[in-house]
Amino acid sequence: MKMKKIIKKYDTIFLDRDGTLNPDPGYISSLNDFKFYDFTIDALKRMNVYASRFCIITNQSGLARGKIELDELSKINNYILNEFYENDLNLVGIYFCPDHPDEASENRKPGTGMFKLAAKEHDIDISNSIMIGDAVSDIEAGLNLNMDTMLVLTGEGETSKNNLNGLAPKLIADNIMVGAEIMEKL
Repeated sequence: MKMKKIIKKYDTIFLDRDGTLNPDPGYISSLNDFKFYDFTIDALKRMNVYASRFCIITNQSGLARGKIELDELSKINNYILNEFYENDLNLVGIYFCPDHPDEASENRKPGTGMFKLAAKEHDIDISNSIMIGDAVSDIEAGLNLNMDTMLVLTGEGETSKNNLNGLAPKLIADNIMVGAEIMEKL
């Protein structure tokens, strides 16, 4: 008798933006500068088997630094929302923190404010969710909320991997496509 594999299901897949879903050249100040990695949408479609919804949580200190205007960030966010919608991916929201690191509120990752707000607004079971990102702050925020975590080695990922200071992400993947493949094997 062959045993059926039980798939780990998450309530929500939380995603960082820059360096995780798209290349991070520094501050992305207009939609013209924003582009998903070639594999992003396909990877998210594969991950969609493990959760029925996604939520983006992103630090955007470029706002406080004067490197991006809110209107431009809104255009980028609308583009992302449309791409998810057109690909039948349920993106419940994009939460961004404009704080400068020197004046960070609880919303700036590794703070957990944006996660808690998303959970409240969308009835998300955070402890049954996963955070995927390329920065130590992504992993730290996820672990602080008792979430599974995945460090991707795109963006800041390689540097972050060497600076985890005892933090232990559940998974480490070269990128989110490899991460989706790893999730399939769990």
